[in-house]
Amino acid sequence: MSNPFIRLEEVSKSFGLLTVVEGLNLEIGKGEFISLLGPSGSGKTTILMMLAGFESPTSGAIWAGGKRIDSLPPHKRNMGVVFQNYALFPHMTVFENVGFPLRMRGISRADITERVRKALEMVQLGSLADRRPSQLSGGQQQRVALARALIFEPEVVLMDEPLGALDKQLREQMQLDIRDLHRRLDLTIVFVTHDQSEALTMSDRIAIFNRGKIEQIGKPSDIYDHPSTQFVAEFIGETNLISGPIQNIDGGTARVQLPGGQEVVVETAADFRQDGNICLSIRPERIRVKRESGTGNNITATVSDVVYHGDHLRLMLRSNGQPFVVKTDRSQPPPSIGEEVHLSFLPADCWVVRT
Repeated sequence: MSNPFIRLEEVSKSFGLLTVVEGLNLEIGKGEFISLLGPSGSGKTTILMMLAGFESPTSGAIWAGGKRIDSLPPHKRNMGVVFQNYALFPHMTVFENVGFPLRMRGISRADITERVRKALEMVQLGSLADRRPSQLSGGQQQRVALARALIFEPEVVLMDEPLGALDKQLREQMQLDIRDLHRRLDLTIVFVTHDQSEALTMSDRIAIFNRGKIEQIGKPSDIYDHPSTQFVAEFIGETNLISGPIQNIDGGTARVQLPGGQEVVVETAADFRQDGNICLSIRPERIRVKRESGTGNNITATVSDVVYHGDHLRLMLRSNGQPFVVKTDRSQPPPSIGEEVHLSFLPADCWVVRT
């Protein structure tokens, strides 16, 4: 990135003997929506807390807007923060909660009134200004927290699992609302989540974290379609992992032998060794189930279960002890449990991952 707005340089964070972030280098563009995605304990929330100023890095430097900020207190960083638990004051009204950051900055009463009104209209809560948090739904409380984070027009908004407490339908609506605000206001948003679909839906880029380090970073489509490691392939979405020795390499493809003796052809890079083993990731929706053998990649498998998911069917299969999962539409009658079928996929749909 030629001119990043936020830059973390060799940032590490330890708590006693436990290192939770190690040698992190990360650049974020102005107006970018980036999600930090990973399992619990992977370091993503600690990174957010260091950006906000609630934690200090053990080593390294943090820059924002061309200034080093890792020694600045939180209120001097011009960053809004939204937490999962909303952190609203129960004794204050919606109006008072949203206006609180401005009051702490000594803004005049008239200016506070006007800016709170605009902020509440922005999150569609203008009619609820006099209510207290206990009188609001979870989604409304989250909107109040968002309005409060935006009220002082921060350069960056940091969000730590902000939708985790909402039900599925409301969470999906809030995802669209936050994405719309991001685009309309040209906000720079750093969003921490462990929800893969949330990150795929909302982000310009996703950084996958594992044990305090970035495992892979890129656009959602690149992360999903081209995972670089087995961890990423398994963590973001669902996948089938198969491995075996390379039998031969011919131009841009390699022939790989699977357990049981069947072979598949995969697109490959020129630097693969012919005597090496490789691991392949195949997304369940990339596999076609056929009742007759065809040309190309063709694996014989037996159906062990068929699960109804409304808009698609999830087939569980086994081939020589190797499990497979296939997602298929409902345009054709599904195979029966115990039926032998053929799994077909293109060489380009097998993505080589590091183990």
